[in-house]
Amino acid sequence: MKAIVTAIENSALDLRQLIKLLVYSLLLINFALYIQDDWVIASFTMRNGGSLLDWTRAFATTLDESAWIILLVLFELETYILSDEALSRPKALLMHGVRVICYGVLAHTLFAYGIYVYELGGVTPIADISNLCQLVGNDVSYAYNLLYTALDAVNCQQLSSATQFFYIDPPEFIIVNDNPGLVVERQLAWVDLLEAATWLMILLSIEVVVWLQDRGISGGALIGGLNSAKYLLYGLLLLAIAYWIFRGHFMFAWDEFVWIAGFIAIEMNVAEWRQEIIEDQTRSQESNPELTPAPKSSSTRT
Repeated sequence: MKAIVTAIENSALDLRQLIKLLVYSLLLINFALYIQDDWVIASFTMRNGGSLLDWTRAFATTLDESAWIILLVLFELETYILSDEALSRPKALLMHGVRVICYGVLAHTLFAYGIYVYELGGVTPIADISNLCQLVGNDVSYAYNLLYTALDAVNCQQLSSATQFFYIDPPEFIIVNDNPGLVVERQLAWVDLLEAATWLMILLSIEVVVWLQDRGISGGALIGGLNSAKYLLYGLLLLAIAYWIFRGHFMFAWDEFVWIAGFIAIEMNVAEWRQEIIEDQTRSQESNPELTPAPKSSSTRT
């Protein structure tokens, strides 16, 4: 009977690892698609060049995805592959250094999204322009719902019948929206900003839990509160998925779903690790009832 139970547990473990491998593979595919998407948009928004900061803002999604993939790998190492091992100081310093760089990239993404929200809030109508065709010959592109079209005399009447237009990229002045397009652009910008902030809060909660469990702490009000808060945070991400589906951005929605699956896999690692700590502490108490339970393993992580 015990052999059957062990076989079932091993089979479930193998299946979970296969699911994780599938999820991580899908994330890499999505990453390649985002590089392509950023490149296409930059061909319109950055065709006149710009500063290094402008280019990093143009490829903020690509940089953001890169940092998250690296962090996901680090979490997989810490919560599954290396969870029972004490790290040497050089390895610990290397992991912390990589993590700090990734946090810097994520902070840049949040900054880029915040700046864009601020800029969109301050756009004003283009003076003396009441028809999109009046902008033909100014080397501008019309944008609606992240779809960019180079403006010419043939398509200007088809793209918009509005009478008020806005440049959404000062000081370049090469991307134009009408009023409905500006509403959508602002909504998308706010969703990007709030989604990025939500993921950072999820990241912080996981970091704290991993830090505590690395020191043999498997329960308490703090861990319980963080785990409860993550339900709300993941719920906010599901709302972002719903909005992107509403706007027809199915790739964004799919990518968000896969990222949620990826972090659920990390959460499963953390839960399994927590159970191992509890079992180790229970065995320690049973064999040494007068001793205070010690952490599962020593570690140089700080």
